[in-house]
Amino acid sequence: MFLLLGMILSCIMLNEEVRTQLKKIPGFCEGGFKIKVTDMKEDEDCDVLVSYKAIYRINFALAIFFFVFFLLMLKVKTSRDPRAAVHNGFWFFKIAAIVGIMVGSFYIPEGHFTTAWFAVGLVGAFFFILIQLLLLVDSAHSVNEFWVNRMEERNPRCWYAVLLSVTSVIYILSIISVTLFYIYYTKPDDCTSNKFFISINLILCVVVSVLSIHPKVQEHQPRSGLLQSSVITLYTMYLTWSAMTNEPGGPCNPHLLSIIKHVAAPALAPGNSTALPPTSTPPSKGGPQLDVENAIGLLVFVICLIYSSFRTSSHSQVSKLTLSGSDSVILSDAATSGAGDEDGQPRRAVDNEKEGVQYNYSFFHLMLCLASLYVMMTLTKWNSPHAEFESMTYTWPAVWVKIVSSWVCLFLYVWTLVAPLVLTSRDFS
Repeated sequence: MFLLLGMILSCIMLNEEVRTQLKKIPGFCEGGFKIKVTDMKEDEDCDVLVSYKAIYRINFALAIFFFVFFLLMLKVKTSRDPRAAVHNGFWFFKIAAIVGIMVGSFYIPEGHFTTAWFAVGLVGAFFFILIQLLLLVDSAHSVNEFWVNRMEERNPRCWYAVLLSVTSVIYILSIISVTLFYIYYTKPDDCTSNKFFISINLILCVVVSVLSIHPKVQEHQPRSGLLQSSVITLYTMYLTWSAMTNEPGGPCNPHLLSIIKHVAAPALAPGNSTALPPTSTPPSKGGPQLDVENAIGLLVFVICLIYSSFRTSSHSQVSKLTLSGSDSVILSDAATSGAGDEDGQPRRAVDNEKEGVQYNYSFFHLMLCLASLYVMMTLTKWNSPHAEFESMTYTWPAVWVKIVSSWVCLFLYVWTLVAPLVLTSRDFS
């Protein structure tokens, strides 16, 4: 909830009225970003500065808060550790701490802060993209295992049809994506980098899909199949598209809304053959805004975050915490304290982490720390704050971060397929 509220607050910083109030902060529009924006007055230039600076500071506070808890919770094995109480309680002090850090971050002297934090954001967002992949692979394996079990236990034809349909739809979406990439993000005599990115990732996705149903892989992992590889393929296509949208503006980076308008124009006006090709949409002179590309990135982020939150607790663990399990979860002194069923009083749950925590507290906070950096980079459109732009455009470091992320994602998935073949002495069941 802290992270989601921080994301909402960061989005609010893009509002025009909020920008007007931020400009009143003494010295907030001075230094830091060295941007040369053509045809912009100093006041309009400040609109770009204040929103991005505010987003950097909000997510700086979140990242520092979660990183401190990551260090604090290292090696916490059971709830008997005094630090576990800090993790599970003291909410008033946590809220006060995060608000205090957030307010204080707005008074950090500019200097090289934004430049350094941009570099930290690039690295952190890169690792969170990998975490997103792990969550997607985990969800695909879980869904595939659930459907295969239902197919073996109940109506096999029905569940096989569901599995086949979902896999086919995901692959069809991937094929449509690749086709649109070649149409709108490449030119016959230009866009060499885009052609390379699309082609190499398409080839790698085909290889991954074939490998997932290879007899040797199936022998060691009978549940491996095309559903998982289809999810990886679609996610790779998303990362490829996201990387291309971060390229410096030009004919190789059309805006998504202009593509939609160009595609819809013939349907809306069949007699109109003068529809203009999509072009890169220049940034608004009124200041930065949340565009469609970054909104999609935040949507994927929220879905993965919610899934990871629910994934940390199995059904049995939830049963214990909700008192729907066995009587062993009820306090032994419930009857003597008058908190039993017979007097209608609520029963209390026993701490079920005395022997071992249900999830890794430290990694949980590290993931939220990286997620806050991913939100920061997404809302600032991966712009480099120290670059001297002739216009507010994207930069190549962000492109390579996402492309390399897609390759690492594919490698990680391939490793999950071939690891049982290589490490024969280990049990991967």
